[in-house]
Parts: sequence; C-alpha cells; structure tokens
Amino acid sequence: MRPRITTEVSALWQLTWPLLIGQLANVGMGVVDVAMAGHASGDDLAGISLGVSIWTMVIITLMGLMMSVNPMVSHYVGAEQFDRVPHVVRQGLWKALGVGLIAMLVSILAAQVFNYMELEPAVREIAQGFVIITSFALPAFTCYRVLYGYSTSLNQTKPLMVIAIAALGLNVIVNGLLVFGLAGFPKLGGLGCAWATLVCVWFNLLVLVWWMRRSPAYQSTWPFTHFEAPHPAKLRSLFKLGTPIGVTYFAESSAFSLIALFVARFGSTEVAAHQIALSFTSMVFMVPLSLGVALLTRVGQSLGANDPAEARFRAWVGVGVSMVFAIASATGMAVFNHQIASAYTNDAAIAALAAQLLFLAAIFQLSDSAQVVTSCAIRGYKVTKAPMVLHLTAFWLVSLPLGCVLGWAPAWLPWQPAAPMGAQGFWIGLIVGLTVAAIGLLALLRWVSLQKLHDTH
Repeated sequence: MRPRITTEVSALWQLTWPLLIGQLANVGMGVVDVAMAGHASGDDLAGISLGVSIWTMVIITLMGLMMSVNPMVSHYVGAEQFDRVPHVVRQGLWKALGVGLIAMLVSILAAQVFNYMELEPAVREIAQGFVIITSFALPAFTCYRVLYGYSTSLNQTKPLMVIAIAALGLNVIVNGLLVFGLAGFPKLGGLGCAWATLVCVWFNLLVLVWWMRRSPAYQSTWPFTHFEAPHPAKLRSLFKLGTPIGVTYFAESSAFSLIALFVARFGSTEVAAHQIALSFTSMVFMVPLSLGVALLTRVGQSLGANDPAEARFRAWVGVGVSMVFAIASATGMAVFNHQIASAYTNDAAIAALAAQLLFLAAIFQLSDSAQVVTSCAIRGYKVTKAPMVLHLTAFWLVSLPLGCVLGWAPAWLPWQPAAPMGAQGFWIGLIVGLTVAAIGLLALLRWVSLQKLHDTH
C-alpha cells in the first residue's frame, strides 16, 4: 500500500503539471515580448517594460477577481452536485463581461500616467501604445479565466495546457512578423508585441470554448444549454468571494509592477534590468502558483465532500511540496543569475544589474512559494478577507514603503542611507514583505483548518 503522503503528492501533481506547462506558456508570451523588444532597440525594451508593468498588474488582479468560480465549483464537484455548476459558470461569465469592459476603460485611462513621468518621448509612445492596444483583450481574458476555473475544478487541466502551448507558438509567430517586419508585414517594433498579445488572448478564449463543446468531460455540466439573465444574488456572492482575492492579487502584483514606474527616474537601464528580473521570476513563480490552483481544487473538493480532516492534510502536503521546489529554484537562481540575465539582453550594463536583482530574487523564493500556495489553500475554505488584509499589510505597509526608503533615499528621512539603491532597494523591500506575508498566511492556514475540523466535530 502506498504511503498516504505519496498518494496525495501524486494526485496533486496530476492536476498541477498541465496547469504548470500552461502557465509557463502564458508567461512565455511575456518573456517573448520582452526578449524580442530587447533585440529591437533599448527604447523598445524600456517602453515594453513599462507597458507590461501595467498590463501584468491588471491581468493578475482580474485573475483574482475571477477566481471566485474555482472554490464554488470545487465544492459542488466534491458534493457531487453537478447540476448546480452550470448556473455558477453562466453568472461568472456575466461578471467577467462587466468586469472586463470596465477594466478595458480603466487601462486606457491608466496609459495616461506615462505623460506625467520623465521618459524619453519614444519610450513614452511605446508604453502608452502597448497598454491601449492590449486593453481590448481584457473582456476576453476575464471570460477565459472563468472557463479556466470551471475546467480546473472539474479536474480538466490538460486542455488548458494544450491551448496555452498553441497560443505561445502563435505569439512567437505574430511577434516575429510585426516586431521585425518579416514576410512583408509592417515593422512595428515594440508595438508589435501588443498586437501579438491581443491576438493570443482572444485565441485562448475561442479555442477553449470550442474544445469544451467537443469534449465529453464537460457535457454533464455544460453551461451554454440556454440563455440565462444576470442573477443579482449569485453575482453578489461571486463578487463577495472574488473581490478580496482580486485585491490580494493586486497588492502583490502592484508591489512588483510599480517598481518599474518608481525606478524610471534612474533611466532605462534600471527599468530594463528590473523587467528582465521580473520576467524570469514571474516564470519561476508559475510553479507554486499552478500548485496553489491545483491545491485549491483538492481542498475545495474535500470540503465539499464534508471531510475537513482530508482537506487539512491536503493543504499541508501542498505547502510541503512548494517548499521543496522553492529550495531548488533559489539555488538555481543564485548560481546562474549572470547566465539568465545575459540570455535576455546584449547590453552589459543591463545584464549586470539584472543579475544582481536575480540574486535578491533567489533569497525570497521560500517565502514567495509559501505565501502563494498557502493563500490558495485558504481560499479552498472560502476564506478570502483575512488573506487580503495580510497581503495589503505585507506589500503596501511594509514592502513598498521600505523599498521607497532604500531605493529613493528621500531627503525628508531623519536618517539618510549612503545613497539611493534604485531597483535593488525595492527588491530588498520585496524580500521583507514576502516574508511577512508567508509567516502570517501559514499561521492563518493552521487556524482556519483546525477551526473547520473542530466545527465539524
């Protein structure tokens, strides 16, 4: 008989690995954008870096807002109440459509922030163009994330992987055609990355709907059997569950993405180096994030089946697996930081600074993995407000203020650092903030899981 932990790790991994490959493919599109822009020109790289900082912050926040579908569907699947799933998905799509349209308008307005920054005109034009063009992908992105959560909660993760890999291939092709003007297409430079992103997001949504319609795995819960108007009560419950997750995701993503705006005063080298380090660490982050999404499904299904002891066991096994990965990723980033940075750019100054930031990123791997996996496990319990408070505290009250002190060394400080540390100061702030978040969330998971266990008995 296989040990219980081994059995759970195997089951968790079966859900995780397709999600991981799919997430890596999604992040790979951002990596391709930054890499191709970097080989186009320094201005293109800096402009795309700033545009991507806004785009990343927006889509990660939207991912959190749409994640309310995951625990709801997981609980119904665990309770074998499959007839209740289609209603949740249909209402989730109404929510997605409204949120996506609002996000599109907000992003277009947010692009104006670059007018108030000290940027080279060419960099400003590329950054604004990237944000405005990609904003038209946001309604498709929110609808895709609802269907993503629906599919994951049904244990159907492989379709998401296949579609993401196909989208990555499409992204490489469209980028090549438009960034460098291959095969007679117009040479758009960095803005070609924006058009490629727009095409690929809509591709993801349309192909996923097509796949679901043809696959038997979705037929018993198929949400498009008939038209259903918005249901205020269900929409309120979706927003009640999803809004704290969205705020949580915003708190974390903004702590990373805003650094690109905060270090813009130091020049395009600092911005580009930060974006390279962020691009690679975002790719590494997909491992604990994929593990966390799979863990949310496992925990939610156990609770739906009214088995809190199994839910608690699954939660802590997932946290343990994330720590094993974190040790490996931290070691790799610390040892190969210079090689990783050089793969992104031919500029020696940018590569040297990016390597320093990657070494700092290696330090926070343990806390970063712990906080994302633990927060996903807690969401499996449909607890979202407390993690939101912890993340806001860690990133907005600890990480960013400390980063501003170290990065900017403002004159009003009663004591002065030796010199402004630029991007490195902000990344040290991230180390401290992520550590605060990890400690708080681990304590919260322990309390929530024990409380559920006691309530059941």
